[in-house]
Amino acid sequence: MGKCCKCNGRLLCLCLLPCMMTGHLLIYIMVTIFVTVSYAPPKITIHYVAPGISANSGALASHPLGPFWNLHLENSALWNRLQHSLDRQNNPILRGNTTGTVRKPKAELPSQTGDKRLPDRTSCKCSEAGPHDVNNMPEQIGVFVRSMHCRSYPILINQPTTCKRNKTSREYPMLLMAVKSQVGNFENRQAIRETWGRSGLVEGESHRKGGLVRTVFLLGRQDSSTGPHPDLKNFLELENRKYGDILQWDFKDTFYNLTLKDLLFWHWLQQHCPTAVFVFKGDDDVFVRTGALLDYLHQQWEEHKLRNQTHINLFVGDVISNAFPNRNPSTKYYIPENFYKGAYPTYAGGGGVVYSASLALRLKEVSKNVCLFPIDDVYLGMCLQRLGLSPSHHPGFLTFDLPETDRGNPCAHRSVLMVHRRSPKEMLTLWQQLHNLPAHC
Repeated sequence: MGKCCKCNGRLLCLCLLPCMMTGHLLIYIMVTIFVTVSYAPPKITIHYVAPGISANSGALASHPLGPFWNLHLENSALWNRLQHSLDRQNNPILRGNTTGTVRKPKAELPSQTGDKRLPDRTSCKCSEAGPHDVNNMPEQIGVFVRSMHCRSYPILINQPTTCKRNKTSREYPMLLMAVKSQVGNFENRQAIRETWGRSGLVEGESHRKGGLVRTVFLLGRQDSSTGPHPDLKNFLELENRKYGDILQWDFKDTFYNLTLKDLLFWHWLQQHCPTAVFVFKGDDDVFVRTGALLDYLHQQWEEHKLRNQTHINLFVGDVISNAFPNRNPSTKYYIPENFYKGAYPTYAGGGGVVYSASLALRLKEVSKNVCLFPIDDVYLGMCLQRLGLSPSHHPGFLTFDLPETDRGNPCAHRSVLMVHRRSPKEMLTLWQQLHNLPAHC
């Protein structure tokens, strides 16, 4: 009888053991799933490494807080649709194992250079807009849309030796001044050459080491569609022979085409001036305290070397946040709602900005994945956002000028790095005043 009980107990144990093991396994799996689902990773504050000065402190500029590039498609806005299509083309998951080559446009739209056929019309991967899109646009935006897929234009006047060493100067440019100008703005260019844009060795204002400065003026082709203009082609050639600082490309020089000057300049920079350390990009109606700017850039360079970083991602200016498109048709900044919807990314006012040359080459590459936009400073903000960077604010960049009561006071300019706007006469006067400041300033 005892033996039978023992046998039945062993048999029962052998039968229950698999069930118990299976039950423990199920409990383990359920607990694992619950822990995985409920786990929330700790929040980490991310900062990109880019030296600069913020509006209120000397801290590093923070990573953008909100997403600018999202998958929400605005069906009624042309730029949003084109950018959405471009994002899908460059999405490695959606592209799969294909080579990622872009199909050539089905039809040629009129280019900005008349009947010329450009050698590289597909360098922009954005699709061309159809006629129905252009017909619903204001005239100026329609002209921009017809050619926004074109990014490569022949260079008419080049300066391939601007940054090369010579007998008089064996240094590489510490600062390259790239000034956006137009063919007829000779007085502005001449005032800049005689004041803050002088090429050569420039001393810092605080008795620090200065640096080699080189200046180039970025021009397009004179646009006869905006009104009657005298033919200044021969005059421009004489000016260039004398000063050798003109860069001109074969596209219409209009307000909406200022973005092209950035793109084409970045290509020129990579090919002809890769040794430059910093770039100032501005308009020909600004005034720059070049010596003070060199002091600031030397400080940034020394801090960069202490951090032992490979590249310096400096982008500094008058930062504008939470801006929206101007919907007033009477302003030159007008962007219709059927072209673009949404807020603008954080950007620096286009009167003048400073960035490192290494960042300029990164902007050149990332711009291939950002459709052209007719407002140049906003477009730079878009490219920065695509890199995951934000511009750094510096109170010395006065895109909107000094208070009216201080504009005629040279002492008020002591803390300024760049101020907008100044006429050629005002540039010359201010330059002399700043070199003879009274002792009480």
